[in-house]
Amino acid sequence: MALMARRLVQLYAGLALYGLGIALQVSSGLGNDPWDVFHQGMARRFGLSIGAWIVIIGALVMLAWIPLRQRPGIGTVSNALLVGVFADLFLYLLPDPDAAAARWAFLVAGIAVSGFATGCYIGAGLGPGPRDGLMTGLAARGHSVRVVRTSIELSVLAAGWLLGGTVGVGTLLYAVAIGPLAHVFIPLLQIKEPVRDTVPPAAERTEPEPEPASN
Repeated sequence: MALMARRLVQLYAGLALYGLGIALQVSSGLGNDPWDVFHQGMARRFGLSIGAWIVIIGALVMLAWIPLRQRPGIGTVSNALLVGVFADLFLYLLPDPDAAAARWAFLVAGIAVSGFATGCYIGAGLGPGPRDGLMTGLAARGHSVRVVRTSIELSVLAAGWLLGGTVGVGTLLYAVAIGPLAHVFIPLLQIKEPVRDTVPPAAERTEPEPEPASN
């Protein structure tokens, strides 16, 4: 029970932080990560907020799990529902960074927070995010994870740019930094099952047979 409570706390803290990371990077105006270029482009072209499109696209991506026979966990569903809510909340709360130094600070902080948040929600072990699961599901069909990830992210980046999403130095910096950050934080924040000492049942124990008594 205590272990599950810890997993849930880390999961929801990670999702909130991921929303904060998105909001910081979007607010910087220096370039979003590929998926958020797409979300922002959808928001600018069709209305609704960036967070609303994060939720909508997450739900649609989860439908693509069905033919891939991917099974969502509570972390998957929570990710799809809450990251967009947290992103909109922090976009509303954060001040508008006018100075160049403040915009760069928002960008660097946003990428760092996103890397830490990725370690939190994946390390909780309650299911990958919708977009992560799509990549791993396609990779499980015999494709390279790197090729699948690159193909998907380039596709959504191009579509988002055509729709009016912000592409810039932050997009490149995110692409370069997020992999190493996740490589550090996922193992660091992974919650492992406790190792329990097991004692074999009496029937399985091997006891030396007593020597026959001498007459």
